[in-house]
Amino acid sequence: MYTKIQEFLANELNQIQSDGLLKKERIIVTPQGANVRVASGEEVVIMCANNYLGLSSHPEVIKASKDALDSHGYGMSSVRFICGTQDIHKTLEKKISTFYGTEDTILYAAAFDANGGVFEPLFSQQDAIISDELNHASIIDGIRLCKAERYRYKHSDMADLEAQLIKSQAQRHRIIVTDGVFSMDGDLAKMDEICALANKYDALVMTDECHSAGFIGKTGRGVPEHYGVMDQVDIITGTLGKALGGAMGGYTTGKKEIIEMLRQRSRPYLFSNSLSPAIVGASIKVFDILSATTQLRDRLESNTAYFKKHIKAAGFDIKVGDSPIVPIMLYDAALSQEFANRLLNEGVYAIGFFYPVVAQGQARIRTQISAAHSIEDLDKAIAAFIKVGKELKVIK
Repeated sequence: MYTKIQEFLANELNQIQSDGLLKKERIIVTPQGANVRVASGEEVVIMCANNYLGLSSHPEVIKASKDALDSHGYGMSSVRFICGTQDIHKTLEKKISTFYGTEDTILYAAAFDANGGVFEPLFSQQDAIISDELNHASIIDGIRLCKAERYRYKHSDMADLEAQLIKSQAQRHRIIVTDGVFSMDGDLAKMDEICALANKYDALVMTDECHSAGFIGKTGRGVPEHYGVMDQVDIITGTLGKALGGAMGGYTTGKKEIIEMLRQRSRPYLFSNSLSPAIVGASIKVFDILSATTQLRDRLESNTAYFKKHIKAAGFDIKVGDSPIVPIMLYDAALSQEFANRLLNEGVYAIGFFYPVVAQGQARIRTQISAAHSIEDLDKAIAAFIKVGKELKVIK
């Protein structure tokens, strides 16, 4: 029986490769950081990791992880409600709630699970979910698992959002769902306008802060802080796997009744193992660091401004945004692959993004700046982009 599907899959894979769309994984042999060594031996500058604050290999974070490993073991071998909750799990949930000023928090094995498990326990066919068209795949999949009526509004189009709110007035409960920072383009949701419309039409607001937690807003509390509406957002989801240490784990934080219902009925929570103590211990340290100082967030902001200034001056077409995600637009998928390969030859690690990760005709190199980057790192990356850009006639 496998022979039939094997032939089908082989043909599909051959077509993907001939279209220049085959994704290949590069092997890193050192800890994640601003600079890494790849399997072929070269030292390269990383320009595409979610390591925004440089905490993935921070010595204090590593020590905290080792300490938790010694004090609380390697794994829990269980889900939370059976025998998988340790004191440090509750400590981390409290730290996250304090960080955001929310009433309670629930941990998940991954942020994909947090978004996948938030809708079905809270909303039924009597309710409505109103979602930005460019929301993350995990939000889209989470909505699909729910029986609520689905409405989609054009990306960051507040007039269309209002139209969907008007259409959904017959539903019992309504929730507006958005990414805080849209990961492919790097732009911020218009959270103040979203909250104003939610208040006007009696809707809840949920935001995914995976690409903003720790560094967007004056103290790194995310897009709601950036727009001054932290007290108007009902549900926040996020990840421990990007700026907040870069390992695994997700969370949902918000109103206590919402979080308690998720503990009772959220399937990814009920049927997934507890987070490893080593991850929990490291994450507690991360929130201690972020609560004590904005030094890393401030350095990231400075580095981002520096990189954007020089890349724009070189003539590259970049997406406008207020985040450290800087998409350098190439539009052609094969070109993005070739561009990324040539960058690696220049000692710069970046990846071409193309369909289905982004829309057809919207291929790009998505660069992501880190607080761990030195000016020398950024200058090396800028020089490589300019050299390759001229070679491939992307810039003059």
